[in-house]
Amino acid sequence: MGNKNKVMVFLFLCCAGIMILPFIASCGKSDSVSPSQSKIQMQVVNLSPDLQPINLLVGYIKQNNTPFSYPNPSGYFSLNNLDTPIQIRSYSPLISSTNFVSFNTALKSNFKYTLFVTGLRHDSTVTSIFTVDTSATPSAGRGRVRFVNASPRSGAFDVTANDTIAFRNRAYKSVSPFVEMPAGTYDFKIRPANSSTVIQTLQSVTIVNGKVYTLYCRGIANGADSVAFGVGILNNR
Repeated sequence: MGNKNKVMVFLFLCCAGIMILPFIASCGKSDSVSPSQSKIQMQVVNLSPDLQPINLLVGYIKQNNTPFSYPNPSGYFSLNNLDTPIQIRSYSPLISSTNFVSFNTALKSNFKYTLFVTGLRHDSTVTSIFTVDTSATPSAGRGRVRFVNASPRSGAFDVTANDTIAFRNRAYKSVSPFVEMPAGTYDFKIRPANSSTVIQTLQSVTIVNGKVYTLYCRGIANGADSVAFGVGILNNR
């Protein structure tokens, strides 16, 4: 083969390689999902009275611009990173530079999640309750409600909806299954398990047709001031 032919073959192979490499690269990326495509949403509910404001990190990357303060739910926000671990750290390095919470639960595309942070910093009992908020669609004319017991030191609770038992004997850190209820207005009452004594009432809660909710408690039963018992409800959909 002449030198001219050899040069032509070499140039042809170089051009072919340049054309093939982007195709190979694009094939290699076809199964990856970017955070913007994942449509994962999370909210953080800081229910630890003495933890003070906190940050959320996912895959070691901070997810919030402003810290999460007791006892206000953050509302849902999109994650900018999908890797584990999921961690909670203090907003202030003067309080702690270590993780209060760290776990490796995998996140799924198009799902919603809530991270409840509870327990007490002063006795090293800070912990978390992580819930999957994506649920089946309620039956026509109904909503779905579940109960999360995030009240440390308080034992188990029974919960009634308009004086009918809805959740029974729910221990600390437990997450009940969803219960369907006819759309309407409800008074939710919380009692120590197997007791008739009401310790908290959440009045006039509207359960909307097709919506999904999480009822939760915080603080310590019969506690006062910063550890006073309280109840809240989240609209998950």
